[in-house]
Amino acid sequence: MNTLHLISIVSIVTGIVCCCVIVADMVRGHRQQMAIMHVVYPVTALYAGPLALLLYFTIGRKDIKSKGPDGMHTSHAGHNMQHNKPFWQSVVTGTLHCGSGCTLGDMLAEVFLLVIPVEIWHSALAGAWTVDFLFAFLIGILFQYFAIKPMRKISANEALLAALKADTLSLIAWQVGMYGAMAICFFVIIGHRLPASDPLFWFAMQIAMIIGFLTAYPMNWLLIKKGIKEQM
Repeated sequence: MNTLHLISIVSIVTGIVCCCVIVADMVRGHRQQMAIMHVVYPVTALYAGPLALLLYFTIGRKDIKSKGPDGMHTSHAGHNMQHNKPFWQSVVTGTLHCGSGCTLGDMLAEVFLLVIPVEIWHSALAGAWTVDFLFAFLIGILFQYFAIKPMRKISANEALLAALKADTLSLIAWQVGMYGAMAICFFVIIGHRLPASDPLFWFAMQIAMIIGFLTAYPMNWLLIKKGIKEQM
């Protein structure tokens, strides 16, 4: 096993451990104000590892509900307090929310492609990236839907349209950054496309997701600032 593969395995295992730490903390009673965030932070940890832990305990854990002595959930930060935290933190949370949908979609897509390979114009890469985008877009919009629906008293159709309006550009910005990073990893650094069965593929995916966050952050800033996307 070469050094790069060893680093890949360590990085993947670290992400899984960090994910388990966050899940354990939530199970102990530290409940998020928004149910969907119970998925967002653990998924973020799978690619961001210790950085996700830092964000969870410094930003995410401020917006929690925990069980009081009577067994009831009490809020550590009320709804109005959410709008008093620094704007950049709201943008980070919104970007992580968008990215977790993309991440989950891409992971499921790669598993799907292991079972059912897809080619477009005789290209496995074009087929894989198309399936990745479709999965990421679908799950990303569902994530946004489940964020908007509890916050607004609107119908399911209205919430779905609002989700499409709020997250389409954000999702595209994330995927562009992710695809760009994956392309550099495959064709510049490694020299060829890796199969999803290779740990190095998932290590490259971890790096790509972080780049996706960086490219989606400015878009989320703009969308939230303009009121197109809800401030989380």
